[in-house]
Amino acid sequence: MQAKLNAIKNEVSKVMVGQEALIDALLIGLITDGHILVEGVPGLAKTTAINSLAKALGLDFKRVQFTPDLLPSDIVGTEMYDQRNGEFKVKQGPAFTNLLLADEINRAPAKVQSALLEVMQEHQITIGEETFKLDDPFLVLATQNPVEQEGTYRLPEAQLDRFMLKVLVDYNSFDEELTIVERIANKTFGMIEKVADAADILAMRDEVQAVHVDDAVTKYMLKIIFATREPQKYGVGEIRDYLEYGASPRASINLYKAAKAAAYMRGSDYVTPLDVADTVKGVLRHRLVLNYKAEAAGISADDLIGTIMKTVKLP
Repeated sequence: MQAKLNAIKNEVSKVMVGQEALIDALLIGLITDGHILVEGVPGLAKTTAINSLAKALGLDFKRVQFTPDLLPSDIVGTEMYDQRNGEFKVKQGPAFTNLLLADEINRAPAKVQSALLEVMQEHQITIGEETFKLDDPFLVLATQNPVEQEGTYRLPEAQLDRFMLKVLVDYNSFDEELTIVERIANKTFGMIEKVADAADILAMRDEVQAVHVDDAVTKYMLKIIFATREPQKYGVGEIRDYLEYGASPRASINLYKAAKAAAYMRGSDYVTPLDVADTVKGVLRHRLVLNYKAEAAGISADDLIGTIMKTVKLP
């Protein structure tokens, strides 16, 4: 399956220049049954990334632009009355797909956010008295615009916790953007071919399960998580002044799964501390609740995670 992973990346790279972290996060989400939250300014090819991935895998893809007037039924669907038959019929919403792009998710109010919770957690949708199971694989890629905050709603912690990884997408480098401009000018973006399918992704999930994690590495991961809850006990008492709440138990589960997926993607059958280091910020940065002191001092969740990683001893 390693060859299939490389083939998927090669196909996506036909239209994506740079942004390897985003592509890797999407693949980790797919092979671990997780969801991805992306933060970045508009125009950084977030839609292109997930659309390209869908084409390379032959999966169904839908996009929802979140707005303040969006309703839950606009996402999951609704019951409609059929006058000819005199009965209600279910009209399925865009959430009935494999890959769902929730664009600018923080622009929709709480009732719309909550509509996604059942979909993301249970992989099912209830409309009226009927419950529909979604096809596997199913992944939500949600985006947030960090610049424009007017007309936005803060995501509830319960929903943030459902996202396996949060990826920060930055601008391309000079050379990468030059390549993008040249490809557009010369119309040399390649056509994406299907190189894998849903069955391959499900097979990869089974192989990820077989990746070995030593007890010492598992305890290392748990020490990192517990350091966000009990900083003084783990030698990072200085971060306590900036933390309101530490990471939840879902953080432990997702760090374990993400580290296994990272090891699998580099072709290894066992997890090393390097795999933990590669995924820990993505797992934790949206799960740490910072207080006003951190905001006033310009300290981010990544800064606190960095302090923890420097202090907690390697196994």
